[in-house]
Amino acid sequence: MFNRRKYLQGTALVGATAALAACGLDGGGGSGSSEGGGEGGPVPFTIYTARDSELAEKVVADFEAANPEWEGMATVLTLGAQEALERVRAEKSNPQGDLWWGGTRQQLSQGAADGILVPAPQEVIDAVPEEYRDPEGLWVGEMLLAELFMINTEMISGDEVPADWDDLLGSEYAGNIVIRDVEASGTMRAIYCAMIDRLYDDEGSAEAGYEWLRGLDANTATYAANPTDMYQRVSRQEAALSLWNLQDIMLQKNGDFPMFDAVVPASGAPMLVDGLAKIADGPGAAGADAFISYLMSTEVQTAMAEEYFQIPAIELDEEPQWLADLGLEEMELDWDRIAENEDEWIGHWASSIKGKG
Repeated sequence: MFNRRKYLQGTALVGATAALAACGLDGGGGSGSSEGGGEGGPVPFTIYTARDSELAEKVVADFEAANPEWEGMATVLTLGAQEALERVRAEKSNPQGDLWWGGTRQQLSQGAADGILVPAPQEVIDAVPEEYRDPEGLWVGEMLLAELFMINTEMISGDEVPADWDDLLGSEYAGNIVIRDVEASGTMRAIYCAMIDRLYDDEGSAEAGYEWLRGLDANTATYAANPTDMYQRVSRQEAALSLWNLQDIMLQKNGDFPMFDAVVPASGAPMLVDGLAKIADGPGAAGADAFISYLMSTEVQTAMAEEYFQIPAIELDEEPQWLADLGLEEMELDWDRIAENEDEWIGHWASSIKGKG
């Protein structure tokens, strides 16, 4: 059982900010912040997010309900995590966004190195364990994201379900796998890099991993343009399964796609640090600070664990029942090696493996 993190029992998101002052997460701190959004009052701010769109909209609505002075001030733009990184890079000379919400450790670290991020509020930095944040607080981990199998239970069940990663290369799954377009997705980039890294030490190179990805490509029916496209294809039974993150699978299972289910591979699931960052010189810095402080509070993260199937990066007290029931095991990986080689590995996959199986 995955037991690294402890949990509190859930609470409602709306109203959680009432206790933030007691937690020390009151919306202050961070570069460019000011009480109440500055002398002229709160100003609009923009969130670039790779989070599930319904989840993001709900959290923003709860933030506004708990902080009426910010009502109507947040604009949410949904992007793939890699797309968000590239957009913030492109806008460096004239920032348009204020908060990047949803990116892997690798992507956020690249943003920090590029000088496009500034520290989160200090109270938030202090609340996140050092292993789950940038040393200077230029990004902070919000949650640990498990990567595993998403299946359509109306198509496969029992012994038909792949038990482990290598089973995906079996002939019985030929044409039965849909993959979200890899290059634009932080989730898929991490999964593909994990598949390379887990085999790296066998030969001291990426070649064994590349060969594995060739086998997966041969069994892949199509590469979906975005998560919604992927969900629809699997629900329409164009394919029986996909590879995706636990949180989004659980949200879809308990939402529009009850036929979906999450399957934990026998050898374990890659566990990503997925986080957020404040964009340097954004026009709505105070709003970014206020939202970060709200989102990363103990109360809100407790509710996110219970209501939105998150594994928070901050310390809580009790494991939620849904996670205990899943029996999650973590795959051991060299995330430093992955961060160093991600662009090269994914570039090689795109140019030499994709669509050639």
